[in-house]
Amino acid sequence: MKSFAPSVLARLIPPPRLVQIIRQIGEHKGREELFRSQAPEKLENLRRVAMVQSVESSNRIEGLTAPPARLREIVQEKTTPKNRAEYEIAGYRDVLNTIHNSASDIELSPNVVLQFHRDLMKHGSNPGGRWKNVANVIEETRADGTRFVRFQPVEPYLTPEAMKELHVLFARALKDGEVEPLILIALYDLDFLCIHPFSDGNGRMARLLALLLLYHQGYGVGRYISLERLIEDTKETYYEALYHASKGWHEAAHDPMPWIQYWLGTVLAAYREFESRVGSLTTGHGTKTDIVLQAIDNFIGSFTISDLMATCPSVDRDWIKTILERLKKEGKLTVSGRGRYARWQKKQ
Repeated sequence: MKSFAPSVLARLIPPPRLVQIIRQIGEHKGREELFRSQAPEKLENLRRVAMVQSVESSNRIEGLTAPPARLREIVQEKTTPKNRAEYEIAGYRDVLNTIHNSASDIELSPNVVLQFHRDLMKHGSNPGGRWKNVANVIEETRADGTRFVRFQPVEPYLTPEAMKELHVLFARALKDGEVEPLILIALYDLDFLCIHPFSDGNGRMARLLALLLLYHQGYGVGRYISLERLIEDTKETYYEALYHASKGWHEAAHDPMPWIQYWLGTVLAAYREFESRVGSLTTGHGTKTDIVLQAIDNFIGSFTISDLMATCPSVDRDWIKTILERLKKEGKLTVSGRGRYARWQKKQ
């Protein structure tokens, strides 16, 4: 779409810092397969934690939350959703599972985008899988309660053609090979958000589609580290980068660089965290302790020994209990209840 206009692509001259980020991401990508072959069982623990965090963070950015215990049950498909927030959480879980399990078999197209949106919304009362039919705006509420429009997306009647054009131009740019694919993914994400093709779920869809495109280019870090959590942790920077990069978008007079730098910085941060965590998992000595400590660190709210066992299948129950008792003595954990119903919580 607008970011793939020849005039915009011609202005894209990556600064040295961005070139360095792309190089570093490439180096991490080269080591990713090695880690997968060396510690597949331990990476499974990372995958489970990342799945919960991705579902939670991407929905929480949009103001959709659920109690931690309910969230884990929904992600693990152990319960059925009961309200709007839980419907949305279940939908995100389903699309995320589809991408993680079948990314290489999914060819990006407008129809796939519609299918993903249908699945994202399928548990709720508002049907998905159709382009917006009412104009939407991206607004912000100031501290004093006043609201202002940050961006005016594409009009509804222009949306189907805009989405078709976005996919044609993105595929053409990938085939031409003149622009780094990581940059093209960032541009796709930016244009998708500027088009804002749905009445609801645009932010979540943008994050899911970016994950799919990373998979297509061989970047699998989103399986083990939640990109959504990293975005939530930098939410203010996320919105500021999007705001500055979208100025003049309708006229193809915008500068996508703030968004490209933010997005690629997030991918690099994910790879750095991945290698840091994998390093602690593959050191040999204390490996099982590290797995349990990492799982505890990633829990939000209270948890049970059964929760830990589900997250750390390679660690036996007795060793988990030993670690919990040690952390309690050190004043790092508190416990309420006894036996199988005991609930543990990190001490603030």
